[in-house]
Amino acid sequence: MAATDGDAEYVEHPLLASEVIEQRAYQRRLADTAAADHTLVCLPTGLGKTTVSLLVTADRLHEVGGTALFLAPTKPLVQQHAAFYRDALTLPDEAITVFTGEVRPEDRADLWGESRVVIATPQVVENDLIGGRISLADVTHCTFDECHRATGDYAYVYIAERYHADAEAPLVTGMSASPGGDEEAIMTVCENLGLREVAVMTEDDADVDEYTHDTDVEWERVTLPDAVLEIRDAINEVIVDRLETLKELGVTNTTSPDLSQRDLNRMRGELQELIDADQSEGYEGMSVHAEVMKLRRAVELAETQSVESLRRYFERQRNAARASGASKASQRLVAEPKVREAMRKAEAFDDLHPKFRQTRVMLARTLGIGGGERVIVFTESRDTAEALTDFLSESFDVRRFVGQGDKDGSDGMTQKEQGETLDAFRAGEFEVLVSTSVAEEGLDVPEVDLVLFYEPVPTAIRSIQRKGRTGRQDEGRVVVLMAEDTRDEAFFWISRRREREMEDELAKLKGVADEMAEELDGDQTALDAFDDGDGTAEADGGAAAQPGLAAFGPDEGDGGADGEAGGDRPGDDEPEGVVAAAEGDDEAVEVVVDQRELDSAIARDLSTREGVETRLETLAVGDYVVSDRVAVERKTVADFLDTLTGGDRSLFDQVGDLSRHYARPVVLLEGEGLYEERNVHPDAIRGALASLTVDFGVSVLRTEDEGDTTDLLAVLAEREQTTRDRAVSVHGEKSAKTLDEQQEYVVGAIADIGPVTARALLEHFGSVEAVMTAREEDLLAVGGVGEVTADRIRTVVGSDYR
Repeated sequence: MAATDGDAEYVEHPLLASEVIEQRAYQRRLADTAAADHTLVCLPTGLGKTTVSLLVTADRLHEVGGTALFLAPTKPLVQQHAAFYRDALTLPDEAITVFTGEVRPEDRADLWGESRVVIATPQVVENDLIGGRISLADVTHCTFDECHRATGDYAYVYIAERYHADAEAPLVTGMSASPGGDEEAIMTVCENLGLREVAVMTEDDADVDEYTHDTDVEWERVTLPDAVLEIRDAINEVIVDRLETLKELGVTNTTSPDLSQRDLNRMRGELQELIDADQSEGYEGMSVHAEVMKLRRAVELAETQSVESLRRYFERQRNAARASGASKASQRLVAEPKVREAMRKAEAFDDLHPKFRQTRVMLARTLGIGGGERVIVFTESRDTAEALTDFLSESFDVRRFVGQGDKDGSDGMTQKEQGETLDAFRAGEFEVLVSTSVAEEGLDVPEVDLVLFYEPVPTAIRSIQRKGRTGRQDEGRVVVLMAEDTRDEAFFWISRRREREMEDELAKLKGVADEMAEELDGDQTALDAFDDGDGTAEADGGAAAQPGLAAFGPDEGDGGADGEAGGDRPGDDEPEGVVAAAEGDDEAVEVVVDQRELDSAIARDLSTREGVETRLETLAVGDYVVSDRVAVERKTVADFLDTLTGGDRSLFDQVGDLSRHYARPVVLLEGEGLYEERNVHPDAIRGALASLTVDFGVSVLRTEDEGDTTDLLAVLAEREQTTRDRAVSVHGEKSAKTLDEQQEYVVGAIADIGPVTARALLEHFGSVEAVMTAREEDLLAVGGVGEVTADRIRTVVGSDYR
């Protein structure tokens, strides 16, 4: 139904506010398709994909009931969609809930049951599902915004799997203006989200054409000054030298510094094959390869960003090389004379990159001569965004728009700051927004007169997203800045080619949507047939199902290490916090997972296992708890070897805490190449393993990879909770450090010198204060302290804080 207000017609619906959603025939057709089955909705940026999902949500909530879940990849997008839904739906505002990391987990668990619509970032929902805080059983519509992200380990993939498995009446809508570069990529997204229909509208459709305008794309060439070329050439000389080394290893035939990323990826693969074959040349080559990658990044910054960005990059590399456990690649990089020469020239360069001036010219033409009102400038680098904002602010009213975190220490923006900045831009309070990629995807940035690319984007998806910011209401311009004879030009032509390929694929996708839907439906039928009817595959050959496994091990009556009977059942006198173990094979076993383990896929995979439930906590001791007596500390082979080569004794502190609080502590060593991955003497490794077992009474178990670890944890939980009928109990806390240990910690933190040198310094000077005030010549008198270490200590202790 539609209501008319003058020339405009609006959608009428029991759950939609009156005169809010304009009636558009193409949106209604797409919504009707999406309401009938799991559907991928493809629609050009700015033409109302969110409205399509809203119409489906309103229909589902009205006809089926339950809860609707809307997932968006960033916090600003979540806030934007929530505001739109609150304006458009007749539901009370408190029934439309926002879930981001800023809402406490325990609050999310309570809010979930009270909400009709939840709009969330996928990582938060993934964590809540793994932690057992929410259930998708009553979700009747799930929308995946910017669904082209549904590949690999991205949270969308896991959530879709859980949704299809857990929901009683599931319906999925995937939305994107650019779902993939080819049919295979689009099919992957559909399969990962369980989509069986494809609905496509392009700007060539008659119903859509009246809502679109042409967007001109033009490019401006800039010429690099000689000083910048000298910096670049000095770095390129080092790249050529390092490629000569790789050529001698037989993994490349070229020493050109302009080789492609594909060539570098191929080289890395061949080096990995040498490592897998236990050839030492592979390790040497991999380190050189890492150095080449760092050098190429430096060249890219000099050519396409700014010398200021390069200076900041060099500073970070210097700091990395000084840190404890620094890689040889980082150390060689900053020690190389030609690189040091490039660093000096970058420090001495006091001019602007020509792109800065050209940006100012383009803005003056648009905002001054052209009478425009708003401009967005996109850049790949946060360093460049900050420098460009400072530079342009001399002539225009400019604000930056960047993400929340930055591993290199650059200041980010909070969610509140992002929202306030966008609101001010929409209101016309300033005229230029300088943004990193955070504003590319779906964010409701107002129509602008110019979108300026500080550099070409070699990815069709991102380029299309950016251009969608202009040309919504009137004809707009997109300008791309290119530094001549640099990677900029290559990236530009790659982007042009990929965009054409995607446009062709979308056109073909529209033409063969029915065929693709049949293929996707056929894939789903095959999957359904493979399932044996109770949620497990007929080919199930899991170790837990093997006869006799439960009987493996000591008799029920054998006493534990702490003297308790192994088969004792928990009674009413169990300590507070103990969760009763499963009684019977039909009950799920529980694994408590430390929050910090979410970086791996183990918790996620455990949560999808039949008969296994996961619970997230911030564990003081261990990484996983499977009973009241068994807790597991997981270490990858690389992490384990780091403790032997870097002087870090934290593993043994952790194991000590583990063994003090759990009767059967386990260290799980994950990965292959224990004796081959690092240049560590095998006896040193054996000694560490022996210490864990003999000195700490810990069982050391080996697994091949994360999948093997997942299997082992599931079996441990099954044995403890079902076979042994144990309870799950989270207890224990890290033991407090002694005064000596605290003093060693403080001194060891200086320039990452580590505990061994810290003890030597404290034994020599007698106190932390004396170490801090010692002169460099006095520091050199301490065994194990050389000139480099002494200089680092004095630099950290004596430098002014900026």
